[in-house]
Parts: sequence; C-alpha cells; structure tokens
Amino acid sequence: MRKRRKGLNFSRRRRKLNLPLIKEILSYIVECAVVIGIAYTLVSFFGLRTSVVGNAMADTLVNDEQIFVNRFVYIVSSPKPGDVVVFLPNGNVKSHYYVRRVIAGPGDRVKISDGAVYVNGELFVEKTTVASIEDPGIAADEIRLGDEEYFVLGDNRNNSEDSRLANIGNVKKEYIIGKAWFHFESFGNMGTIR
Repeated sequence: MRKRRKGLNFSRRRRKLNLPLIKEILSYIVECAVVIGIAYTLVSFFGLRTSVVGNAMADTLVNDEQIFVNRFVYIVSSPKPGDVVVFLPNGNVKSHYYVRRVIAGPGDRVKISDGAVYVNGELFVEKTTVASIEDPGIAADEIRLGDEEYFVLGDNRNNSEDSRLANIGNVKKEYIIGKAWFHFESFGNMGTIR
C-alpha cells in the first residue's frame, strides 16, 4: 500500500463521468430543438403575422395594428360571409396584404343599391355597424361571382379599396392568404377578430 504524502500532488486522478447529468443535458437540448422545430413549422406553414395598412377596416382594425393570420384554415375549408380575410390583390406579390371582410362567395350575386349591399336579392346582414355606401362602384350593376371568387368590402365602406373597384374586383381563392383571427395593438387592445 502506498502512503500518501502531504503537500502537492500532481498525479492525475480519473474523474468518473456523471452519466445522469449528461443524459439530462442531452434531453434538454433535444426538447428545445423539437419545440423550436414545431414553432418554426407552425409559423412558416400555418400562421403569419402582418400589419394592417390604412383605415379600410376601421373600427374593427386600424392602421398599423398587428394581426395574426391563420393560413391553414382555408386549405381545409372555404371563406364564409363575415370572415375577415387577408389577400394579395390580383395575386400581386409586390403589393402589401389587404385585409377585408367577405360579403359573398362563389355563385352569389351582389349588388349595391341605395347605400346597402344585397346578396342574391336579399339585404346582407352585417356583423358590424357600417356606414351607408356612397359609391357602389362596379357593384351598382349586379355582379355574379364565378367559381372560387369572393366579393370583399372594408368595414369603413366609404374609405376602402375593395371589390367595388375594378382594379381589385372579385378576389380569387388562390390569392387569399388566410383568415385574420387575432389583433394586437397594445396590451389593452387585443383579441379575436369578429
């Protein structure tokens, strides 16, 4: 048996690996990578954050307000009247996103008369309070929507660039990015979009 000397000892001692600690660290790293991967997938393929440009959707949404868009919902279903959708006008990828409310869908007939919107000959029941429409645009004459086409209007009807104008017209489903479902202006002003 070797007698240990007092003082400095420069001989190397073998350290034992702490396997439970290493397993815990590796487990933590793998969990973080999985969570980051899921978050990236959800944001990239199913969600989108954008901001509202202009006051076409006031009082529902205002200029520069942040909104979250569900891009997945219209892969499995179609927009319904009353939905607030985000789209690119005529598919122009260089344009900013437009945010408007769906009034009518494929096969419907739309006409604006005496400041009110009529869908298939019946007065359209609004989800929000809107002003009487001063300029019906191309909807002064009845418009019949084709397959996969939607007629959209801003909630601020007299200050909105929407389907009443020939440069926007009916919005094809392929140009609709998704459904706006949550808005965030400040901590006191946020919630789901109706």
